[in-house]
Amino acid sequence: MAAVDVLSFDPWDPAFVSDPYPAYAELRERGRVIYYEPTDQWLVPRHSDVSALLRERRLGRTYQHRFTHEDFGRTAPPAEQEPFHTLNDHGMLDLEPPDHTRIRRLVSKAFTPRTVERLKPYVRQLAGELVDRLVESGGGDLLSDVAEPLPVAVIAEMLGIPEPDRGPLRPWSADICGMYELSPSKETAARAVRASVEFSEYLKELIAARREEPGDDLISGLIAAHDEGDRLTEQEMISTAVLLLNAGHEATVNATVNGWWALFRNPEQLAALRADHSLVPFAVEELMRYDTPLQLFERWVLDEIEIDGTVIPRGAEIAMLFGAANHDPAVFADPDRLDLTRAENPHISFSAGIHYCIGAPLARIELAASMTALLERAPTLALGSEPRRKPNFVIRGLEGLSVTL
Repeated sequence: MAAVDVLSFDPWDPAFVSDPYPAYAELRERGRVIYYEPTDQWLVPRHSDVSALLRERRLGRTYQHRFTHEDFGRTAPPAEQEPFHTLNDHGMLDLEPPDHTRIRRLVSKAFTPRTVERLKPYVRQLAGELVDRLVESGGGDLLSDVAEPLPVAVIAEMLGIPEPDRGPLRPWSADICGMYELSPSKETAARAVRASVEFSEYLKELIAARREEPGDDLISGLIAAHDEGDRLTEQEMISTAVLLLNAGHEATVNATVNGWWALFRNPEQLAALRADHSLVPFAVEELMRYDTPLQLFERWVLDEIEIDGTVIPRGAEIAMLFGAANHDPAVFADPDRLDLTRAENPHISFSAGIHYCIGAPLARIELAASMTALLERAPTLALGSEPRRKPNFVIRGLEGLSVTL
């Protein structure tokens, strides 16, 4: 398909960010792949294509394992952004095999089904305590009182970050994740660089402490694996820890508040959930689909690829629209309707292929735990005031979610 004007797709328009789903419907109608000039990307909006391309080895999260910036027709990032890119580019999400395979194999030991299952009592207890405090206060901000502290505490506990040190984790993460938006500003980049430096320095000290006194935590495990011959550089340890912290809570936080905001807007579905708590597992999947926390995922074209007769050359960038794919009527009946009884729900909110979210089972446990605690301990939970949507497009969330009892 030739390049076209995509008038309704505007990731910088607050109206679009507030509700991108009508624009996605237009994109799906226009074709399987659409060139978008403002970001120099090829947009892919249909579920079958996104699902297939996430598994396509001619695409990559990076190209630097095969090409220089110049060979690939790209410009190197500005020198002042080097701390962010060093941190980001050594995490497994932005690596390809064999480095990706090596690091993921080590990290996956901490996310085995048995390990994640053992975390259930801790997650449920913490969710209950957070909701109890919300109830005692007569309400509050669901984002800062429940949605944020639960997954941050869980992943920090797994990593072995002491409780007194956890205050800066969420702000650091938010500043770093700002760089994942389309065309981030110089101010956003400066905040991300500062957070990258501070987070990295903290982790260097923590790694040094764990070398002296190992614990029963993931950072100690990565150090032990390195010492046993699975080579992992200190930078890879730091980047892995930051990635796990960021990815380990960002989507869960946003899925929680996006989900409850959707439930408040669909009172008949909320009533059905309150009447039957066995719907919680279905609700978790449906809310992840209905208002997807990660709307877009990028891949570089490493080798020329053809989509629906359109040849996309090496060096191009493909933007897979998760939110559009999750509302594709070819896969989901009545996709714009929230349906907590939807049994067949092959959403791609956790990605697919070799970069499938390693923490997806843990995220599901956290989302189910907080939802169950709120249903059981705050059965009269109601919306306090209309929330404000964050201005971000790629990572979709709310500024806060005021609730009352």
